[in-house]
Amino acid sequence: MSNGNGANLGFEDKLWSAADKLRGTMDAAEYKHVVLGLIFLKYISDAFLEKHNALRDEPHADPEDRDEYAAANIFWVPAEARWATLQGKAKDPKIGQVIDEAMLAIERDNPSLKGVLPREYTRPALDKSRLGELIDLIGTIGLGDKESRKKDILGRVYEYFLGKFAEKEGKGGGEFYTPQCVVKLLVEMLEPFKGRIYDPCCGSGGMFVQALRFVEAHANGNGNGTKARRDIAVYGQEMNHTTWKLALMNMAIRGIDADIRWNEKGSFVQDAHKDLKADFILANPPFNDEDWGFSKVKDDVRWVYGLPPAGGPRKQKDGSSLYVDGGNANYAWIQHFIHHLAPQGVAGFVLANGSMSTNTTGEGDIRKAIIEADLVDCMIAMPGQLFYTTQIPVCLWFLTRSKKANAALGFRGREGETLFIDARKMGNLIDRTHRELSDADIAEVTRTYHAWRGESKDGVYADIPGFCKAATLKDIRAHHYVLTPGRYVGSETIEDDGIPFEEKMADLAAALYEQMRESVVLDAVIRKNLEYMGYGE
Repeated sequence: MSNGNGANLGFEDKLWSAADKLRGTMDAAEYKHVVLGLIFLKYISDAFLEKHNALRDEPHADPEDRDEYAAANIFWVPAEARWATLQGKAKDPKIGQVIDEAMLAIERDNPSLKGVLPREYTRPALDKSRLGELIDLIGTIGLGDKESRKKDILGRVYEYFLGKFAEKEGKGGGEFYTPQCVVKLLVEMLEPFKGRIYDPCCGSGGMFVQALRFVEAHANGNGNGTKARRDIAVYGQEMNHTTWKLALMNMAIRGIDADIRWNEKGSFVQDAHKDLKADFILANPPFNDEDWGFSKVKDDVRWVYGLPPAGGPRKQKDGSSLYVDGGNANYAWIQHFIHHLAPQGVAGFVLANGSMSTNTTGEGDIRKAIIEADLVDCMIAMPGQLFYTTQIPVCLWFLTRSKKANAALGFRGREGETLFIDARKMGNLIDRTHRELSDADIAEVTRTYHAWRGESKDGVYADIPGFCKAATLKDIRAHHYVLTPGRYVGSETIEDDGIPFEEKMADLAAALYEQMRESVVLDAVIRKNLEYMGYGE
């Protein structure tokens, strides 16, 4: 069987079409684990087979010696779980049971994967003939061999599928997926070369993947040489158990050693990394989340800048009232991030636009306190239609524990300053309802922020009307602590065409009078036609 990757043939879409046929009566939230589990299995089997063949050709080497694979950081795949075995049974009506047993065998022989892999391939809703077809198709794509890893074929497939699943699930799901362009912008802004990276609502782990890509892409110029993976420590938390398993698979297939913990209570009520002080925080917390357990943590040390909204009765569509334990969680998340920042730490995260201006239930006072503490480094207004699962306009917050000059990082002292960027006009529509930031858009925003911080590689910063403005604390006070970039950046400068105002006005007036004369003639024609049709006055 050919193992070509078809790198330029749009194989992702072909694979998705086959997977989508498999769904049948299953909803997207269920079958994403089925499909991604198979992709994971193919990946580790490819990596194992490549090593197995290499050992077979080495004198005195045993291709069945598990220690050889452990030394190379490759998962051991027992004979019954190898892709060739599965593909040989693809037409077997019991293929679902074969896959479940393969997953169990891999977990048995690889303790780090215990409880992570899906075992739901025998369920009646899963069409076994189409399952076999999907296995055959996946078998034509190289995922875990050296050449495929170099091209990041797996990454392409995985991210493509996560995006498609989010699209399918709509507003009822997909909370685990942040568009890749948004993740890339966050990471490029923060430049997480070395240190502890933390995401307390990490979903499928997209922030960590992009952070590692960034470090490896800049490995020659960031001072850590080839030690990229060793210089990054990853910490996360996720309360959705199935999404947590996706994150662990996502880390495993990329060789990222991550401490990602699950508990159903979430990061507010049960902070799994309570003592962690992170150098970088990257996050996309649930938008405008309510009922997050305020009463259980109302006396928590994290609420330095003010008590988050307490919640209370909420009117339902049927007229009844439901009591929620917590109001809007946006400012609980912000303070959670601040609490976990190291003395030189920086945070970049996504929130709904309302977080920049709200004054309800004490949120305005919390924002004022955070601003007066000089923690807000940069605010970015984002274009709409970036997310599959919500049309809520979003913004990016960037907080820092220190704005003092840092010669090692090339930062100037920027105490009492905040950078505002209005990126709402950026991005391109990729279809009728979804927008994407281009690499050029990301580079422009990133370069602006880094130049403002004083990084010489990005040139000299200057305010650009309609796009960016370096505002002082005095400016922000004058705007009553509202952080909406549009308030600060002003309007774009309109290029002077050299025509005097009086001349322009005369031309405009003449054009208007001409249009008014034409409208009189048109009105008469319409009136005549109506009378002819019997609809006269």
